Amino acid sequence: MQRTVIIGSGCYIPDEIKTNRDFTTHDFYGEDHQRILTPPEIVTQKFQEITGIQERRYAKQDQTSSDLAYRAAKIAIADSGIDPETLDQIIFAHNYGDVTKHHIQTDAVPSLASRLKQRLGIYNPSCIAYDVLFGCPGWLQGVIHSDAFFKAGIAKRILVVGSETLSRVIDPYDRDSMIFSDGAGATVLEYKDSETETGILACSAQSHCVDEANYINFGKSYFPDSDPRVRYIKMKGRKVYEYAIKNVPAAMKDCLDKAGVDIADVKKGFYTSSQ
Repeated sequence: MQRTVIIGSGCYIPDEIKTNRDFTTHDFYGEDHQRILTPPEIVTQKFQEITGIQERRYAKQDQTSSDLAYRAAKIAIADSGIDPETLDQIIFAHNYGDVTKHHIQTDAVPSLASRLKQRLGIYNPSCIAYDVLFGCPGWLQGVIHSDAFFKAGIAKRILVVGSETLSRVIDPYDRDSMIFSDGAGATVLEYKDSETETGILACSAQSHCVDEANYINFGKSYFPDSDPRVRYIKMKGRKVYEYAIKNVPAAMKDCLDKAGVDIADVKKGFYTSSQ
């Protein structure tokens, strides 16, 4: 029996550390563009209590999402031991393209996957490089794509990368900006014979796009005198949380049923949110 398996993985986390204390000098504003009177140190303290986040990493000034992806992909390919010329596809999951420091415009043409392929020195024209924009679980959707391509006989080996530099698109006056950070992860997937239960057994994905379509968007800064032409990432955190509590368990149950696995036999679980 053939299954999709991970044969190599790699990640890159930037060196620049941004602690919660760094946000205590910020003036935070709400959606109504009114200054939040709660002292910033109390805001950051409550944030840590709720999220558990104490620090995050930001990309260096000269780094972009594709730069981070390149570092992670190099490690993943080395870990797999393959010749990168044998890759059939490169799937790059991101949301905002390459955003340079002190700029808010995104750059995603040509695709980041094409840039990554060039950086990796892959000449094989049959290696198809393309991007996936799918919110938080973009890398996971890339894995689902890979599994489908394998089963269809279209590919046998794929590099899936997820990378983002959200620090470039956050509003410093928005307390939710403390949630976002930068980093990249990469995996090499292969369709191969498996005599064990190793590999992808099943998958389940849902897409709710009614009210949920507006839970994350690009919006004006909360600072009242900000330039209305400049937009930043905005997220309705409470709505996303409520969505996850309601819908993710159902998707998990569906996946377990498809795989024929009892939840009591699952040793570990990982969750990535999106609507």
